[in-house]
Amino acid sequence: MIGRLRGTLASKQPPWLLIDVNGIGYEVEAPMSTIYELPATGKDVTLLTHYAVKEDAVALYGFIHESERSLFRSLLKVSGIGAKIALAVLSGVSTQEFARLVQSGDIAALTKIPGIGKKTAERIVLELRDRVDGLGTALPGMAAGGGDAMPADAAGEATVALQQLGYKPPEAARLVKKVADEGDSAESIIRKALRAALGG
Repeated sequence: MIGRLRGTLASKQPPWLLIDVNGIGYEVEAPMSTIYELPATGKDVTLLTHYAVKEDAVALYGFIHESERSLFRSLLKVSGIGAKIALAVLSGVSTQEFARLVQSGDIAALTKIPGIGKKTAERIVLELRDRVDGLGTALPGMAAGGGDAMPADAAGEATVALQQLGYKPPEAARLVKKVADEGDSAESIIRKALRAALGG
């Protein structure tokens, strides 16, 4: 098992990261919540990881916070949810917000996350309601050096990121146009867009 990686962030092409650990490059898939807290490429980074063995491949998923990895692992235990949907959940809402949605049984809000239908949302609430208590109080931290990683075209980067989450291009563009203010970072635009998509 690989539980943690510490090395140099060699490249960042959402949702993929390449971490150079003593000359060995590890390809890691990460949620947007983690990607936008990373330092600039070439800087040191530490990621908590989840190692998964599939029928035809092995995969490595990376997270800045333990609360994100814990939620990812909990989601994988829900029938009908795979890694792609679990990453979309983590990208679409914070762990604290997700905990609130589950504890309140907000099926309508959960189904606004790409890949989650009504039945899947109902299973999430049923199976995770008693297991998300700690997530609501876990405060996210920021990775050192994250500020210099922002793209020049924040709105364009945010639009691409929303498409990676499963939103169709016209919907992603509409959400960004609706919430983006001058001077916003891509992370800020994405957070506001996702909040708007969830009806917040």
